Amino acid sequence: MTGPGEEPFIVAVKPLVDAIGGELLPPDEAGQDDVVLSWEGADVVAVRLPQLADSLDHILAAMERRQGRPLAELDRRTKQEVVRVLEARGAFSVRHGVETVAGALGVSRFTVYNYLNREKGT
Repeated sequence: MTGPGEEPFIVAVKPLVDAIGGELLPPDEAGQDDVVLSWEGADVVAVRLPQLADSLDHILAAMERRQGRPLAELDRRTKQEVVRVLEARGAFSVRHGVETVAGALGVSRFTVYNYLNREKGT
């Protein structure tokens, strides 16, 4: 839902919606769980929020882009930092979160738990 001449409000909120892995929709296509954003009294755009599991995949992909290489190629210290950031963002409250993160980092679940325990011990 982007294109030339679109509403400045939509242009303004799009980076945030992209960052959370959401989808922009016309307000008249909004479902019950979508969030309709209004500006100056008019419904401008609806946001479809991602499922939690999709959000974790989106967060991992964004972290990979920021690092400039696959997370599995990072050194141990950087992987520990990634786990700390993911924990702060609630990644491990998602079902299979530890397994998903372990797979992305190329480590075992046990290693992810060790990284989490190390953070709690410091």
